[in-house]
Amino acid sequence: MRPLRNRGPADSWLPVRREVESAGLSVVYAAVSDWVPDDLDGPGLAAALGRDHQRLLEMNHAPNRSRFVASRLLLKSAAAAVLGTTSDELELAYKPGGRPHLRGVDQLDVSLSHTEDLLVVGLTRTGRIGVDAENADRRMLGLGTERQVCTPYELEAVHSVPEERRNGELVRLWTLKEAYSKAIGQGLRFRFTEFGFTPEDRQVQMLRPDGTPGAGWEWSFHSWLVDEAYMVSAAVYDPGFGGRPSDRPLLPVLADPRLSAR
Repeated sequence: MRPLRNRGPADSWLPVRREVESAGLSVVYAAVSDWVPDDLDGPGLAAALGRDHQRLLEMNHAPNRSRFVASRLLLKSAAAAVLGTTSDELELAYKPGGRPHLRGVDQLDVSLSHTEDLLVVGLTRTGRIGVDAENADRRMLGLGTERQVCTPYELEAVHSVPEERRNGELVRLWTLKEAYSKAIGQGLRFRFTEFGFTPEDRQVQMLRPDGTPGAGWEWSFHSWLVDEAYMVSAAVYDPGFGGRPSDRPLLPVLADPRLSAR
């Protein structure tokens, strides 16, 4: 897996702030290698992570430690930029189902995901958000995953896709379902065979197991192939109070590595 490419020069979170101001939400991605501190045992990391530092101390697997730290630093940095504060003033906490939130901050909902060298953070002022990322080449086809993940309608749709694209379609459906489950705070407790999504060649919409529409206009779903290596999906609930334009395309924003505090 090749590393994420760096994008053009930037010295602020202005693109993310503009996205939240104009659309009410933003999805930010970055490379773990750009955001993990050089020293995971450094004296300043405990203050930066807050209560998450104890979780870090209990981890033994080096790649997991790196992704854990980098994802929290990226989330807090992005949220601080949107809220006009500093990351040290924000505390990341977790609800009973494991859903992250900013303690004492009601005006911004957050979500995070990471896989290999990719970090993804979702932020919204208008409702709730869930994001998920997966290696686009992760093997799912032929392992029995289809019947664990897909509704009857999706199974039929997947098998109508050209064989060389079926595995990628399964990965897309998986990330959409993970993102929705995160947005509603259910994680893997909500059976993936109980809801589905439209095929890859149609606008993303939630469906019931029989293929009929399964969610109202308040929900929108998005998927992207990031850096030609990762599938990223987002599920957004917007009750309409924020006035987010429904026809405005949502595109993920690459966080400039120089924004990190390495």
